[in-house]
Amino acid sequence: MSELTVAERVARLREDFDRSFAEPARVSGGESIELLAVRAGGRPYALKLTQAAGVHPDRPVTALPTTVRPLLGVAGFAGIVVPVYDLAALLGHPIPDRPRWLLLTAGTPPLALAFHGLDRHLRVPVDCVIDSVIGDGCLRGVVRLPDGDRAIVDVPATRALVHELAGQRPVPEEIR
Repeated sequence: MSELTVAERVARLREDFDRSFAEPARVSGGESIELLAVRAGGRPYALKLTQAAGVHPDRPVTALPTTVRPLLGVAGFAGIVVPVYDLAALLGHPIPDRPRWLLLTAGTPPLALAFHGLDRHLRVPVDCVIDSVIGDGCLRGVVRLPDGDRAIVDVPATRALVHELAGQRPVPEEIR
């Protein structure tokens, strides 16, 4: 099987995206969860779509002088300056190269997570997700897929880690 060219992959993604609006909403017997399949530091992960406010490729990031290794700098989103953290570094992986993609997280305060590859959008039955805290707590659950399992990044736990790295106290939920 030959690999798709970039133009073919872009065309396929565009067709899939357009078709998703043309098809009627799917009604199934069970609940499903929507995820983004991503790569950070060469490893596969998933992010819950409900914890994302947007995904942006090739957004400029302005570096800041810092000793916080995962902090790449800041980026602008609709007139708001947002700190950008390397997801691979937050998860303890070496940073092979500059990440291409930024996930603007839902919630406050604003935060962007940088990752290296966007593989695809997933809609999976809830029973394909095993809920458990993995490692230091930034990973919560695993999604079982035909091409292999992916740990699910928990954005609120990742936000808490970012606050800890920045030396800030977490903001209680009731104040946000």
